Amino acid sequence: MKYVEAPNKFLGNEKSLFLAGGITGCPDWQQDVVKALKDESITILNPRRKNFPIDESTASFEQIEWEYLHLRKASAILFWFPHESLCPIVLYELGAWSMTDKPIFIGVDPEYQRKLDVEIQTSLVRPEVSICYSIQYLVEQVLHWLHL
Repeated sequence: MKYVEAPNKFLGNEKSLFLAGGITGCPDWQQDVVKALKDESITILNPRRKNFPIDESTASFEQIEWEYLHLRKASAILFWFPHESLCPIVLYELGAWSMTDKPIFIGVDPEYQRKLDVEIQTSLVRPEVSICYSIQYLVEQVLHWLHL
């Protein structure tokens, strides 16, 4: 596995997975996914920075731009909706990417407040996508995709 964390750039063209999901006020679920995929032939694109420079005036723009570019570069996108946040930006990204044919994997914490909305919208737009309710099962879907 290769690992690219914002703000570092992914310049390759190998199979890659963008980790879309809660960051602010949420546990570092991204590291659970990274650990589970450490032995796989994939590049993980993680927007969660160890140190986000919140006091820098350009930091938010640079972060959003990084995510914008890397969502497009990624071979697939993993979405995780933790219960600690409504994740409005992640909902926006899911809406945008569910309208494409890019492989997506969706996981929702059983206590996520908008779980039903994600389930209904996904069933209407991408009925072939199975929603998972744990990081473990979400990773299993990714592993299945990797080994097709």
